Amino acid sequence: MIVFDPLWETLRRKGVSQYALIKEHGVSTGTLDSLRKNRSVTLNTINDLCRILDCGVSDIVRYIPDGEK
Repeated sequence: MIVFDPLWETLRRKGVSQYALIKEHGVSTGTLDSLRKNRSVTLNTINDLCRILDCGVSDIVRYIPDGEK
């Protein structure tokens, strides 16, 4: 299972709000909802978040093998 728990910590660390992602960077509210609910997002979305936050993929997503959560 892919989870986006690291994203929220990275946002805090970088001082970027979800509001800023929407208003300043054009991230849709639907995309943020998918991220909050650990639903699928495109690799393009992951790429955009890495660019916006100047970070690596591991700062946004974490893989948890099924049955370990």
